[in-house]
Amino acid sequence: MPSDKRSGEAATVKMSELKGRPVSIVEMGPRDGLQNETTQLSAAVKAGLVDRLAASGLQRIETGSFVSPKWIPQMADSAEVFAGITRLPGVRYSALTPNMQGFERAVQAGADEVAVFAAASELFSQKNINCSIRESIQRFTEVCAAARDAGIPVRGYVSCAMGCPYQGEVPADDVAMAVRELMALGCYEVSIGDTIGTGTPQQVHEVLSRCLQETSAGQLAMHFHDTYGQALANIVAGLQLGLNTIDASVAGLGGCPYAQGASGNMATEDVIYLLHGLGMVTGVDLSRLIDTSHWICSQLGRQNQSKVALAGLPVARGL
Repeated sequence: MPSDKRSGEAATVKMSELKGRPVSIVEMGPRDGLQNETTQLSAAVKAGLVDRLAASGLQRIETGSFVSPKWIPQMADSAEVFAGITRLPGVRYSALTPNMQGFERAVQAGADEVAVFAAASELFSQKNINCSIRESIQRFTEVCAAARDAGIPVRGYVSCAMGCPYQGEVPADDVAMAVRELMALGCYEVSIGDTIGTGTPQQVHEVLSRCLQETSAGQLAMHFHDTYGQALANIVAGLQLGLNTIDASVAGLGGCPYAQGASGNMATEDVIYLLHGLGMVTGVDLSRLIDTSHWICSQLGRQNQSKVALAGLPVARGL
């Protein structure tokens, strides 16, 4: 099962040992998904999406992002979305907060959790925010301290963990360093992102094994894009290392900004189908999730990217 963070090479488990194990899904559609869609939806529709996702059994939903509207205009109405949702008991509604101004707005909106982000690629960090990985993470010191004082949990994201559009290969040591720095600031969990979707199971095993030398499997999550069709296989590689948290986006909302026309976020329905096939416990009603998937695609006027949603559920298996 999960390795001790000082033990070196991480232990793997057999596929049969995954059966009955609970998995936590972090639904990214309302934030990471919609912010990369060209169609602008109303706050009421976005709130409706969040409510439908919660009703399907998803208990961790990234509901919005409190960033400058100049950066991401699709998220300008996040406060309205938070105001419009019908909160269900046991569901955690989170928000991305890159700075203190965003954090304060998220608190006012009633976010249960906030998230900060960094890149594992030094060149990506330098090109985008003109500083090193360590420097970029230290910018979140004030946000993490304020969240701790307010009793609000902070989640961290590390992007470009399996490859960078600028520098190509990203050393596993750099990914582990970013994890270590975010944990030191107080993040209870760090999501490892394959932003450009180039990762393969062997690479995922190597990178996550290195990260497991810094922290436990229970404090790591997987955020894998499906640009090259490897996301589900990569998820299995992470599950076999003991990770139990997966980021996904209903209907595969969102795209890969560094690969023109390529798919981006892994569809939540496809992830749930995989997990149920492995006998793992998600607490998600896949049929209701598929209905939500088709509904949001009709609102966006776009093709559904989920293979499971498009194919439907096999009646014979009673799923």
